[in-house]
Amino acid sequence: MASAAPTFFLSGDVMLGRGIDQVLPHPAPPQLHEPYVRSALGYVELAERASGALPRPVDFGYVWGEALEELRNRAPVARIVNLETAVTASEDAWPGKGIHYRMHPRNVPCLAAAGIDCCVLGNNHVLDWGHAGLEETLDTLHRAGLRTAGAGLDAGGAQAPASIEWAGGGRVLVFSYAMQSSGVPPDWAAGPARPGVNLLDDLSRQSCDAIARQVAAARRPGDRVVVSLHWGGNWGYAVSAEERAFAHRLVDAGAVDVLHGHSSHHSRGIELYHGRAILYGCGDFLNDYEGISGHESFRPELCLMVFATLDAADGAVRELALVPMRVRRFRLQRATAEEAGWLQRTLDRESGELGTRVELASARELLVHAAGA
Repeated sequence: MASAAPTFFLSGDVMLGRGIDQVLPHPAPPQLHEPYVRSALGYVELAERASGALPRPVDFGYVWGEALEELRNRAPVARIVNLETAVTASEDAWPGKGIHYRMHPRNVPCLAAAGIDCCVLGNNHVLDWGHAGLEETLDTLHRAGLRTAGAGLDAGGAQAPASIEWAGGGRVLVFSYAMQSSGVPPDWAAGPARPGVNLLDDLSRQSCDAIARQVAAARRPGDRVVVSLHWGGNWGYAVSAEERAFAHRLVDAGAVDVLHGHSSHHSRGIELYHGRAILYGCGDFLNDYEGISGHESFRPELCLMVFATLDAADGAVRELALVPMRVRRFRLQRATAEEAGWLQRTLDRESGELGTRVELASARELLVHAAGA
Protein backbone atom coordinates (compact mmCIF):
# COMPACT_ATOMS: atom_id res chain seq x y z
CA MET A 1 0.00 0.00 0.00
CA ALA A 2 1.30 3.48 -0.88
CA SER A 3 2.32 5.91 1.84
CA ALA A 4 -0.70 7.71 3.31
CA ALA A 5 0.72 11.15 2.64
CA PRO A 6 3.88 11.30 0.49
CA THR A 7 5.86 14.54 0.48
CA PHE A 8 7.49 15.82 -2.70
CA PHE A 9 10.27 18.41 -2.94
CA LEU A 10 10.18 20.84 -5.86
CA SER A 11 12.34 23.81 -6.75
CA GLY A 12 12.51 26.34 -9.51
CA ASP A 13 15.47 26.86 -11.84
CA VAL A 14 18.73 25.15 -10.92
CA MET A 15 21.50 26.68 -13.04
CA LEU A 16 24.78 24.88 -12.33
CA GLY A 17 26.67 26.16 -15.36
CA ARG A 18 28.91 29.09 -16.12
CA GLY A 19 30.28 30.58 -12.86
CA ILE A 20 29.12 27.69 -10.67
CA ASP A 21 30.68 25.16 -13.03
CA GLN A 22 33.95 27.06 -12.73
CA VAL A 23 34.19 26.51 -8.97
CA LEU A 24 33.24 22.81 -9.15
CA PRO A 25 36.02 20.19 -9.43
CA HIS A 26 35.89 19.76 -13.23
CA PRO A 27 35.08 23.07 -14.96
CA ALA A 28 34.40 23.33 -18.67
CA PRO A 29 36.45 25.81 -20.71
CA PRO A 30 35.33 29.25 -19.47
CA GLN A 31 34.98 30.96 -22.85
CA LEU A 32 31.52 32.50 -23.40
CA HIS A 33 29.72 33.95 -26.41
CA GLU A 34 28.00 36.75 -24.51
CA PRO A 35 28.30 40.36 -25.68
CA TYR A 36 29.57 41.74 -22.35
CA VAL A 37 31.12 38.82 -20.46
CA ARG A 38 33.59 36.71 -22.39
CA SER A 39 34.60 34.29 -19.64
CA ALA A 40 32.54 32.36 -17.08
CA LEU A 41 35.20 33.35 -14.56
CA GLY A 42 33.77 36.86 -14.79
CA TYR A 43 30.68 35.64 -12.91
CA VAL A 44 32.88 34.20 -10.18
CA GLU A 45 34.60 37.57 -9.86
CA LEU A 46 31.25 39.39 -9.62
CA ALA A 47 30.11 37.10 -6.81
CA GLU A 48 33.41 37.55 -4.97
CA ARG A 49 33.14 41.33 -5.20
CA ALA A 50 29.66 41.15 -3.70
CA SER A 51 30.18 38.52 -1.00
CA GLY A 52 33.84 37.68 -0.54
CA ALA A 53 36.27 35.05 -1.78
CA LEU A 54 34.93 31.70 -2.96
CA PRO A 55 36.82 28.49 -2.20
CA ARG A 56 38.02 26.70 -5.33
CA PRO A 57 37.39 23.97 -6.10
CA VAL A 58 34.37 23.33 -3.90
CA ASP A 59 33.09 19.83 -3.20
CA PHE A 60 30.04 18.53 -5.07
CA GLY A 61 27.68 19.19 -2.17
CA TYR A 62 28.86 22.75 -1.54
CA VAL A 63 26.25 24.61 -3.58
CA TRP A 64 23.32 22.95 -1.76
CA GLY A 65 24.56 24.20 1.60
CA GLU A 66 21.91 24.21 4.33
CA ALA A 67 19.29 22.84 1.94
CA LEU A 68 20.84 19.39 2.51
CA GLU A 69 19.85 19.40 6.18
CA GLU A 70 16.29 20.36 5.27
CA LEU A 71 16.09 17.52 2.75
CA ARG A 72 17.43 15.03 5.29
CA ASN A 73 14.95 16.15 7.94
CA ARG A 74 11.88 16.13 5.71
CA ALA A 75 12.88 13.03 3.69
CA PRO A 76 10.69 13.69 0.62
CA VAL A 77 9.87 10.64 -1.50
CA ALA A 78 10.72 12.54 -4.70
CA ARG A 79 13.07 15.46 -5.40
CA ILE A 80 12.25 17.38 -8.58
CA VAL A 81 14.14 20.38 -10.00
CA ASN A 82 14.09 22.34 -13.22
CA LEU A 83 17.68 21.85 -14.44
CA GLU A 84 18.31 24.94 -16.53
CA THR A 85 21.76 23.87 -17.66
CA ALA A 86 23.13 21.63 -20.39
CA VAL A 87 25.47 18.96 -19.02
CA THR A 88 27.98 18.72 -21.83
CA ALA A 89 31.49 19.37 -23.10
CA SER A 90 30.08 20.36 -26.51
CA GLU A 91 31.51 23.48 -28.15
CA ASP A 92 28.55 23.74 -30.54
CA ALA A 93 26.97 26.89 -29.07
CA TRP A 94 23.49 27.51 -30.49
CA PRO A 95 23.92 30.38 -32.98
CA GLY A 96 22.23 33.69 -32.27
CA LYS A 97 21.46 32.85 -28.65
CA GLY A 98 23.21 35.31 -26.37
CA ILE A 99 23.42 33.14 -23.24
CA HIS A 100 24.72 29.57 -23.11
CA TYR A 101 24.72 27.55 -19.88
CA ARG A 102 26.65 24.31 -19.45
CA MET A 103 28.07 22.20 -16.67
CA HIS A 104 30.87 19.77 -17.44
CA PRO A 105 29.61 16.14 -17.40
CA ARG A 106 32.21 15.21 -14.78
CA ASN A 107 30.43 17.61 -12.39
CA VAL A 108 27.16 15.65 -12.52
CA PRO A 109 27.80 14.25 -9.00
CA CYS A 110 26.70 17.72 -7.85
CA LEU A 111 23.10 16.63 -8.54
CA ALA A 112 23.58 13.31 -6.78
CA ALA A 113 24.88 15.17 -3.72
CA ALA A 114 21.34 16.52 -3.16
CA GLY A 115 19.69 13.20 -3.99
CA ILE A 116 17.83 14.69 -6.96
CA ASP A 117 15.45 12.17 -8.54
CA CYS A 118 14.17 14.06 -11.59
CA CYS A 119 15.62 16.85 -13.71
CA VAL A 120 12.98 18.70 -15.69
CA LEU A 121 14.56 19.70 -19.02
CA GLY A 122 11.70 21.45 -20.80
CA ASN A 123 13.28 24.91 -20.63
CA ASN A 124 15.13 27.55 -22.65
CA HIS A 125 18.71 26.48 -21.88
CA VAL A 126 18.89 22.71 -22.35
CA LEU A 127 19.83 23.10 -26.06
CA ASP A 128 22.25 25.97 -25.55
CA TRP A 129 25.04 23.72 -26.86
CA GLY A 130 23.18 22.22 -29.78
CA HIS A 131 21.69 18.81 -30.44
CA ALA A 132 24.99 17.15 -29.54
CA GLY A 133 24.91 18.96 -26.21
CA LEU A 134 21.35 17.77 -25.53
CA GLU A 135 22.23 14.19 -26.40
CA GLU A 136 25.22 14.29 -24.05
CA THR A 137 23.07 15.88 -21.34
CA LEU A 138 20.50 13.08 -21.56
CA ASP A 139 23.15 10.37 -21.65
CA THR A 140 25.08 11.83 -18.72
CA LEU A 141 22.01 12.26 -16.51
CA HIS A 142 20.64 8.81 -17.30
CA ARG A 143 24.00 7.14 -16.68
CA ALA A 144 24.03 8.87 -13.29
CA GLY A 145 20.63 7.33 -12.49
CA LEU A 146 18.68 10.58 -12.84
CA ARG A 147 15.28 10.64 -14.49
CA THR A 148 14.42 13.36 -17.00
CA ALA A 149 11.30 14.84 -18.54
CA GLY A 150 10.61 17.51 -21.15
CA ALA A 151 13.42 16.83 -23.64
CA GLY A 152 14.42 13.80 -25.66
CA LEU A 153 16.03 12.35 -28.76
CA ASP A 154 12.68 12.65 -30.54
CA ALA A 155 9.14 13.88 -29.85
CA GLY A 156 8.16 10.65 -28.12
CA GLY A 157 11.10 10.86 -25.75
CA ALA A 158 10.45 14.53 -25.01
CA GLN A 159 6.79 13.88 -24.20
CA ALA A 160 7.39 10.83 -22.00
CA PRO A 161 6.96 11.42 -18.26
CA ALA A 162 9.55 10.66 -15.65
CA SER A 163 8.34 8.01 -13.22
CA ILE A 164 9.55 7.98 -9.61
CA GLU A 165 8.55 5.13 -7.34
CA TRP A 166 8.68 5.28 -3.58
CA ALA A 167 8.54 2.69 -0.81
CA GLY A 168 5.02 1.36 -0.46
CA GLY A 169 4.28 1.13 -4.16
CA GLY A 170 3.36 4.66 -5.13
CA ARG A 171 4.55 6.59 -8.18
CA VAL A 172 4.82 10.23 -9.11
CA LEU A 173 4.73 10.99 -12.83
CA VAL A 174 6.43 14.19 -13.99
CA PHE A 175 5.33 15.69 -17.31
CA SER A 176 7.37 18.64 -18.58
CA TYR A 177 6.47 21.29 -21.16
CA ALA A 178 8.20 24.45 -22.38
CA MET A 179 6.70 27.54 -24.01
CA GLN A 180 8.08 30.18 -26.34
CA SER A 181 7.00 32.83 -23.79
CA SER A 182 9.93 31.69 -21.62
CA GLY A 183 12.44 32.22 -24.42
CA VAL A 184 12.42 28.78 -26.02
CA PRO A 185 13.24 29.09 -29.76
CA PRO A 186 10.50 27.44 -31.86
CA ASP A 187 13.07 25.32 -33.72
CA TRP A 188 13.98 23.62 -30.43
CA ALA A 189 10.79 21.57 -30.63
CA ALA A 190 11.44 17.84 -30.76
CA GLY A 191 10.25 16.08 -33.91
CA PRO A 192 9.66 12.50 -35.06
CA ALA A 193 13.39 12.06 -35.68
CA ARG A 194 14.81 15.29 -34.19
CA PRO A 195 16.09 15.86 -30.64
CA GLY A 196 14.50 18.73 -28.77
CA VAL A 197 12.13 19.90 -26.06
CA ASN A 198 8.47 19.17 -25.47
CA LEU A 199 7.16 22.49 -26.79
CA LEU A 200 3.64 23.55 -25.80
CA ASP A 201 2.22 25.76 -28.55
CA ASP A 202 -0.33 27.69 -26.48
CA LEU A 203 -2.61 27.65 -23.45
CA SER A 204 -5.75 26.77 -25.37
CA ARG A 205 -8.41 24.28 -24.37
CA GLN A 206 -7.04 22.00 -27.09
CA SER A 207 -3.56 22.05 -25.50
CA CYS A 208 -5.08 21.25 -22.13
CA ASP A 209 -7.03 18.35 -23.62
CA ALA A 210 -3.84 17.00 -25.23
CA ILE A 211 -2.02 17.04 -21.87
CA ALA A 212 -5.00 15.38 -20.19
CA ARG A 213 -4.88 12.57 -22.77
CA GLN A 214 -1.14 12.08 -22.25
CA VAL A 215 -1.58 11.92 -18.49
CA ALA A 216 -4.53 9.50 -18.72
CA ALA A 217 -2.54 7.18 -20.99
CA ALA A 218 0.30 6.88 -18.47
CA ARG A 219 -1.48 7.12 -15.15
CA ARG A 220 -2.29 4.14 -12.95
CA PRO A 221 -4.54 4.13 -9.88
CA GLY A 222 -2.71 5.75 -6.98
CA ASP A 223 -0.28 7.72 -9.14
CA ARG A 224 0.33 11.37 -8.32
CA VAL A 225 1.02 13.75 -11.24
CA VAL A 226 3.26 16.81 -11.48
CA VAL A 227 2.91 18.94 -14.61
CA SER A 228 6.00 21.13 -14.96
CA LEU A 229 5.66 24.27 -17.11
CA HIS A 230 8.45 26.62 -18.19
CA TRP A 231 6.37 29.67 -19.10
CA GLY A 232 6.41 33.45 -19.03
CA GLY A 233 9.10 36.08 -18.66
CA ASN A 234 11.85 36.58 -16.11
CA TRP A 235 10.45 39.46 -14.06
CA GLY A 236 7.01 40.43 -12.81
CA TYR A 237 4.42 38.95 -10.48
CA ALA A 238 1.28 39.17 -12.62
CA VAL A 239 -0.52 35.90 -13.32
CA SER A 240 -2.48 36.28 -16.53
CA ALA A 241 -6.11 35.24 -16.87
CA GLU A 242 -4.97 32.84 -19.59
CA GLU A 243 -2.43 31.14 -17.30
CA ARG A 244 -4.94 30.82 -14.50
CA ALA A 245 -7.67 29.44 -16.76
CA PHE A 246 -5.26 26.87 -18.18
CA ALA A 247 -4.17 25.73 -14.73
CA HIS A 248 -7.80 25.41 -13.63
CA ARG A 249 -8.67 23.37 -16.73
CA LEU A 250 -5.85 20.93 -15.99
CA VAL A 251 -7.14 20.44 -12.45
CA ASP A 252 -10.74 20.13 -13.60
CA ALA A 253 -9.66 17.50 -16.15
CA GLY A 254 -8.01 15.45 -13.39
CA ALA A 255 -4.65 15.86 -15.15
CA VAL A 256 -2.53 17.36 -12.36
CA ASP A 257 -1.95 17.21 -8.62
CA VAL A 258 0.83 19.81 -8.53
CA LEU A 259 1.42 22.36 -11.28
CA HIS A 260 5.13 23.21 -11.13
CA GLY A 261 5.57 26.54 -12.90
CA HIS A 262 8.92 28.22 -13.46
CA SER A 263 10.89 30.69 -15.60
CA SER A 264 10.61 33.86 -13.52
CA HIS A 265 13.79 34.70 -11.59
CA HIS A 266 11.71 35.18 -8.42
CA SER A 267 8.75 33.44 -6.83
CA ARG A 268 5.23 34.27 -8.04
CA GLY A 269 1.82 33.69 -6.49
CA ILE A 270 0.51 30.30 -5.38
CA GLU A 271 -3.04 29.01 -5.65
CA LEU A 272 -4.87 26.12 -4.01
CA TYR A 273 -7.65 25.15 -6.37
CA HIS A 274 -9.97 22.23 -5.64
CA GLY A 275 -7.32 20.84 -3.32
CA ARG A 276 -4.52 21.01 -5.91
CA ALA A 277 -1.38 23.13 -5.67
CA ILE A 278 -0.69 25.59 -8.48
CA LEU A 279 2.81 27.10 -8.27
CA TYR A 280 2.74 29.79 -10.95
CA GLY A 281 6.44 30.54 -10.61
CA CYS A 282 8.89 28.81 -8.28
CA GLY A 283 11.67 31.31 -8.96
CA ASP A 284 15.37 30.58 -9.29
CA PHE A 285 16.89 28.18 -6.79
CA LEU A 286 20.59 28.20 -7.72
CA ASN A 287 22.41 30.44 -10.18
CA ASP A 288 25.55 32.55 -10.66
CA TYR A 289 23.77 35.94 -10.75
CA GLU A 290 25.28 37.13 -7.46
CA GLY A 291 26.65 40.64 -7.84
CA ILE A 292 24.53 41.49 -10.90
CA SER A 293 22.41 44.58 -10.27
CA GLY A 294 19.21 45.87 -11.82
CA HIS A 295 16.29 44.02 -10.22
CA GLU A 296 16.94 44.44 -6.52
CA SER A 297 13.28 45.19 -5.74
CA PHE A 298 12.42 41.56 -6.55
CA ARG A 299 15.14 40.31 -4.17
CA PRO A 300 16.14 37.49 -6.54
CA GLU A 301 18.78 36.24 -4.10
CA LEU A 302 15.90 34.84 -2.01
CA CYS A 303 14.41 31.49 -2.96
CA LEU A 304 12.16 28.71 -1.72
CA MET A 305 12.24 24.99 -1.10
CA VAL A 306 8.73 23.69 -1.79
CA PHE A 307 7.45 20.63 0.09
CA ALA A 308 4.05 19.39 -1.05
CA THR A 309 2.43 16.67 1.05
CA LEU A 310 -0.43 14.99 -0.79
CA ASP A 311 -3.09 12.55 0.26
CA ALA A 312 -2.28 9.20 -1.35
CA ALA A 313 -5.96 8.39 -1.81
CA ASP A 314 -7.05 11.43 -3.82
CA GLY A 315 -3.99 13.66 -4.34
CA ALA A 316 -5.40 16.59 -2.38
CA VAL A 317 -2.88 18.86 -0.66
CA ARG A 318 -2.52 18.05 3.01
CA GLU A 319 0.26 20.55 3.56
CA LEU A 320 2.15 22.98 1.34
CA ALA A 321 5.27 24.17 3.15
CA LEU A 322 7.80 26.68 1.83
CA VAL A 323 11.27 26.90 3.35
CA PRO A 324 12.88 30.34 2.80
CA MET A 325 16.47 30.24 1.56
CA ARG A 326 18.98 32.62 0.03
CA VAL A 327 22.04 32.28 -2.20
CA ARG A 328 25.38 33.70 -1.06
CA ARG A 329 28.79 32.76 -2.44
CA PHE A 330 27.05 30.32 -4.83
CA ARG A 331 25.64 28.43 -1.83
CA LEU A 332 22.19 27.99 -0.33
CA GLN A 333 21.75 29.34 3.19
CA ARG A 334 18.73 29.66 5.41
CA ALA A 335 17.05 33.02 5.05
CA THR A 336 17.21 35.43 7.97
CA ALA A 337 14.05 36.31 9.90
CA GLU A 338 13.83 39.58 7.95
CA GLU A 339 14.21 37.80 4.61
CA ALA A 340 11.62 35.15 5.54
CA GLY A 341 9.23 37.92 6.57
CA TRP A 342 9.72 39.73 3.26
CA LEU A 343 9.03 36.52 1.32
CA GLN A 344 5.89 35.84 3.39
CA ARG A 345 4.47 39.34 2.86
CA THR A 346 5.23 39.31 -0.85
CA LEU A 347 3.81 35.85 -1.48
CA ASP A 348 0.77 36.53 0.70
CA ARG A 349 0.09 39.70 -1.30
CA GLU A 350 0.40 37.96 -4.67
CA SER A 351 -1.35 34.74 -3.60
CA GLY A 352 -4.15 36.73 -2.00
CA GLU A 353 -5.19 37.80 -5.50
CA LEU A 354 -5.65 34.08 -6.19
CA GLY A 355 -7.73 33.27 -3.10
CA THR A 356 -4.80 31.86 -1.14
CA ARG A 357 -2.90 33.07 1.91
CA VAL A 358 0.68 32.47 3.03
CA GLU A 359 1.47 32.56 6.73
CA LEU A 360 4.78 32.75 8.55
CA ALA A 361 4.73 29.61 10.69
CA SER A 362 8.30 30.29 11.82
CA ALA A 363 11.48 31.87 10.50
CA ARG A 364 12.16 28.50 8.87
CA GLU A 365 8.75 27.79 7.32
CA LEU A 366 5.87 29.40 5.45
CA LEU A 367 2.57 27.57 5.13
CA VAL A 368 0.07 27.99 2.29
CA HIS A 369 -3.67 27.85 2.95
CA ALA A 370 -6.86 28.42 1.02
CA ALA A 371 -8.43 31.74 2.01
CA GLY A 372 -10.69 31.22 5.00
CA ALA A 373 -9.05 27.94 5.98
